[in-house]
Amino acid sequence: MARLGRFLDLLAAANQRMNLTRLTDRPQAELHHVADALTLLPFLPAQPHALVDVGSGGGVPGIPLAIVRPDVEILLVESTKKKAAYLRDTAAALQLPNVSISDQRAEDLGHSPARETFDIATARAVAPLAFLAEWCLPLVKKGGKLLAMKGPRVHDELPDTAAALKRLNAAPPVLHPVDLPGTEHHLIVEIIKQGRTDRRLPRPATAAKGRPLA
Repeated sequence: MARLGRFLDLLAAANQRMNLTRLTDRPQAELHHVADALTLLPFLPAQPHALVDVGSGGGVPGIPLAIVRPDVEILLVESTKKKAAYLRDTAAALQLPNVSISDQRAEDLGHSPARETFDIATARAVAPLAFLAEWCLPLVKKGGKLLAMKGPRVHDELPDTAAALKRLNAAPPVLHPVDLPGTEHHLIVEIIKQGRTDRRLPRPATAAKGRPLA
């Protein structure tokens, strides 16, 4: 609990220098950053595993998960250099040896040695689901899964996601409503990877140009 509180202290301090969160009220930060992140815990394997958090930003959900699951090796992916530097400083201050940081774009990381080495990929408030799937699933092993933290608008994203998941060799998404007091319509979208990903995916950022994978 002390380490989770210290994380929020560090996040609030860094937020004075860069845009990491809109929440400045401590109880709201506890709810929407810590408690919300920990709603992923029931969907993680019980045994040690590797997790990648794409678009980590202020470190949610990756850092709270790393604090409460020290047996999980977690890579935080944040391509904005000053945010990645904040994440490195925060992981060091919290003494989290199970956390590492990449400042590569997810599209590039998906064509690196990190490809298909993770059991779990997470993302919160990063992009529409079709793009998240394309960025995250190439990083995940066969049998692993993407856990996307979404709001009610995800229902509007689902039609554009079906074709992408077929190309990515993934199962249809399963939506899990999140029962978190003080919040509404939060969902965890679980997508299981059924087979290897086409080596051409993910597409380079310049090639995708805002078009969902079809």
